[in-house]
Amino acid sequence: MIRGIHHTAISTENLERSLRFYRDLLGFEERSSYSWEVGTEGLDRITGLKDSSGRLVMLKAGKASLELFQYTTPKPKTGEPMRPVCDHGITHICLKVTDIYAEYERLKAAGVPFHCPPQEFEGGLRVTYGRDPDGNVVELMEV
Repeated sequence: MIRGIHHTAISTENLERSLRFYRDLLGFEERSSYSWEVGTEGLDRITGLKDSSGRLVMLKAGKASLELFQYTTPKPKTGEPMRPVCDHGITHICLKVTDIYAEYERLKAAGVPFHCPPQEFEGGLRVTYGRDPDGNVVELMEV
């Protein structure tokens, strides 16, 4: 029986930069971190990689967890920083906020690129999409 989603994971080329974004700027709490070296067979089996090594950090905000990975080996391919959200794959992560206009202005002032200012929809729903340092879409939503 599936009981829910435990976490979402993002692979990044620069873990410290991603931590500055998700932990320091967005306020996620760092819960744990782990590094592994080439030869860690269990992780190679789970990931389907050969001779993997790297570091991960688990973050938490509210009931949501986010896992950041930086692989040292094998050498990752560079992602397309502004991959359109219509392309196949994970399109975005969504963060619930209480004052979307204040968060939008705060993050914009910190250099976060946004597609547009918050948009308003029926029922008081307010939404906007921004990008993390790797180009992944981060949605802000106020209900």
